[in-house]
Amino acid sequence: MPKTIVFHSYKGGTGKTTLAANYSALLARKGFRVFLLDLDVYAPSLQTYFEIEPDKWINDFLTENAELNDVIVDLSSVVIGNDDNDINSSPAPSKGKLWVGFSNAKKEEIYKLEGGKQEKVQFLRRFIVMREQLFSNLKVDYVIVDTSPGIRYWSINGLAIADMLYLTLKSGDLDIAGTKKLVSEIYSSFTKLGAKPYLILNKVAGYCVPHSSGEQQQPVEHSTGSMGGTSLSASTIVVQEEQEQETTIDSLSHETGISVISAMPCYCDIQFSKKEYLTVLRFPQHPFSKKIESLIQETQRQMS
Repeated sequence: MPKTIVFHSYKGGTGKTTLAANYSALLARKGFRVFLLDLDVYAPSLQTYFEIEPDKWINDFLTENAELNDVIVDLSSVVIGNDDNDINSSPAPSKGKLWVGFSNAKKEEIYKLEGGKQEKVQFLRRFIVMREQLFSNLKVDYVIVDTSPGIRYWSINGLAIADMLYLTLKSGDLDIAGTKKLVSEIYSSFTKLGAKPYLILNKVAGYCVPHSSGEQQQPVEHSTGSMGGTSLSASTIVVQEEQEQETTIDSLSHETGISVISAMPCYCDIQFSKKEYLTVLRFPQHPFSKKIESLIQETQRQMS
């Protein structure tokens, strides 16, 4: 049975688009039929990961200026490559497929999707039609949605169609407080409809290692710090941060009543890269790629 997984967050900057894009790409490479939808209509950025400018956008479908076939982009050849380290390699035989629907970032197109009450009803109907056509026409296994952060019209629509909700956050106080607010105010409504919510703690402290040439590097002992006159090595500080992180995760899960399905460390080479790219394709042995692999496995376990 096809599933819809929605990546959501209290605020921007949590890395949900990076997670959604890499998650979708790896699912397709593993042989699944995947549709990735950019529903972060107020600040869309998904096209930067695929370096593409489509002729038609999801906006055009929602405003009845295009049919679904006009706005979906088949990027299977980008994902299913012969060379794991080359995103542009020739496609290898696979039943895996990746289609993507991009959202237009032009402000006039964003304004159109705000609309009045009547327009919003029309948009919602078109949105539901789109989901049903994806299941019936493309026979997708997964619809992955990168939705708008917070409580906004399009984020609510995205959450309403979800089978699984991945609420993504960083470990800062603002993110944690906002996530608790989201859960208490709106998530119970969707769980009553059968959606299963999970937390993804992203960019967590305790591990920050450079990565190059597809080879995993070992953590380096940096300078030592001092606390109360006692010198602390970098490895000791990392252990302390990891322990604090575990406490944060346990506390957050207990207070929200939602399990943490994954805790993604902060990887410097991804965090501070000048250009967005799909790590799971370019560096399949990268620890981040392995984390995405584990998230997929855990997703399937929870669905079974």
